[in-house]
Amino acid sequence: MAFDLEKFTETSEPVGWEDLDFDLFETQPLDANTLRSIRYMCDIEYHTSCNLRDLLVTPSREEPAAAGFMTSWNREEFWHGEALAAVLCRHGIVVDYEELKTKRVKLGWAQALGPLKQSVLSSLVGTDFVAVHMTWGATNELSAVSAYRRLSAMTDHPALSPLLTRIAKQETRHVAFYTTQARQRLEASPRARAATRLALSRAWRPVGSGIMPDSEVTHVMSHLFADRGDEIDALDGKIRKLPGLEDLSIFRDAFRRMQIRM
Repeated sequence: MAFDLEKFTETSEPVGWEDLDFDLFETQPLDANTLRSIRYMCDIEYHTSCNLRDLLVTPSREEPAAAGFMTSWNREEFWHGEALAAVLCRHGIVVDYEELKTKRVKLGWAQALGPLKQSVLSSLVGTDFVAVHMTWGATNELSAVSAYRRLSAMTDHPALSPLLTRIAKQETRHVAFYTTQARQRLEASPRARAATRLALSRAWRPVGSGIMPDSEVTHVMSHLFADRGDEIDALDGKIRKLPGLEDLSIFRDAFRRMQIRM
C-alpha cells in the first residue's frame, strides 16, 4: 500500500499527554536507569533539527515527497522531545535549549562540518543518495519504535507507558514512509542498492551514536536490549526484506561491537 503523504501531513499533531496523570510520578517515580534512557531519548528527539539541517544540503531536498515528509517529521520528533522533557521535569531533571546547545558545541568540528560532509558524500552518490537516506531513516525509526515499546513494557507505568506507546505509534508512520520510499528506490536502481548496502554495512550505528558519548550509547542500548537477541534479529529481518539488503545483520553487528549480551 502506498504511503499517503497528504494524509500524514494533515493528521500530524503533537503527541498528547494532557489526559495522563503525571502526578503519579510523585508516588510512583521512575528508577535511575529508566530516567537515564528517557533523557537519552529526549536529547535525540530534540537533536532531529540538526539531522534535518544536514539533509537539506543533499539531493533529498529536491525530492517533493522527501522534502514534504521531513517538515512534519521534524515537528513530530520535536514534540516527542517535549513530552519526554515533561516526564523528566516531574523528576527534577530540567532539559533546556541552552544545555542542548552546549552539548552540540562540545561535538566540535564533527558537528560543524556535518552539512559539508553530507553535501560532499551525497554529491558523489548523486540522486541515488536518496535511497541511502530513506533506508537509513527506516533503520533508525525501526529501532526507535522498538526502543519505545521495550521501555514501555519494562516500566509498565500507568503514566509513562501510555505516553511511550503513543510516541511509538507516531514513529511507526515514519517507518512506513521511509520503508515505502526505500523499497521503491532500491528496486529501481542497482547503484542505489550498492550504495545503500555499503553505507549501512560500514557506517550504521545505533541512533544517538556520534551525538552522545559512546559509554552512554552502550549503557542505554544494554538497558533496553540486553538478552533480547530475538528483538535484534527481528529488526535485522525487516531490513533484509528490502531489495539488495537480504543478508545484512547491521543491528546484531552493532550490538556485538558494543559487547551487549544477545
